[in-house]
Amino acid sequence: MTNGYINRMTRDELRSKLAEFKLETRGVKDVLKKRLKNYYKKQKLMQKEALNSDSYYDYICVVDFEATCEEGNPPEFVHEIIEFPVVLLNTHTLEIEDTFQQYVKPEVNPKLSNFCIGLTGITQDVIDKADTFPQVLQNVIEWMRQRELGTKYSYCMLTDGSWDMSKFLNIQCRVSRIKYPSFAKKWINIRKSYGNFYKVPRNQTKLTIMLEKLGMTYDGRPHSGLDDSKNIARIAIRMLQDGCELRVNEKMHAGQLMTVSSSAPLEGAPAPQMPRYRN
Repeated sequence: MTNGYINRMTRDELRSKLAEFKLETRGVKDVLKKRLKNYYKKQKLMQKEALNSDSYYDYICVVDFEATCEEGNPPEFVHEIIEFPVVLLNTHTLEIEDTFQQYVKPEVNPKLSNFCIGLTGITQDVIDKADTFPQVLQNVIEWMRQRELGTKYSYCMLTDGSWDMSKFLNIQCRVSRIKYPSFAKKWINIRKSYGNFYKVPRNQTKLTIMLEKLGMTYDGRPHSGLDDSKNIARIAIRMLQDGCELRVNEKMHAGQLMTVSSSAPLEGAPAPQMPRYRN
């Protein structure tokens, strides 16, 4: 009788542990199953490589801004961009080809909070020596022009979520009294693309979780704009390898965030130009 009870307890414990294990691994397994399924799709895509090379973006520019912040981020606080990174991903070689990074001096809140310094690793001394946003934006545009983006090579922008373009860049342009740059009006929100492609819920599309589900770990310092951008690019590379055609899925129109339909024509961003100052 005692042995039977122990055996029943053992079986129950095993069932419990198995259930826990299934819950922990379900998300990873779902992504792995999707990746395996798309392996065959990727083979077909590779067979059409010549066609794809003519129709798909030559480059993807990954951007992840860092902005001024305070603990709790009160509603009235104005977030200003303090780091402008760009990671240039070659879609033909599936490699990071180049990077850009400059820090930006804020105007509304020129003194960084201790919370912001601790979060981003950006010091007050670095910010004090930096250029203001219009000059940094001009430097970004010149960097993009030197790489013939929008002229010889087609490209698009990519971000980790909607906030970089719809909030941070939008607010910054108003603070700096310049119009919103045309090359950043449409972009790929990789969180949406990842969730749709691998069929996972929105709460599994944070940067570190996406990396984990794809069998990778974060490389660098979290909340460094450049390091974040590089890790986002790693996710984009893996998705392209798995057969995902990353497409523009969000845009700014009349100052508002809007969704771009997956059936919309595949169009690259325009050649970058410095926006005019607001009246």
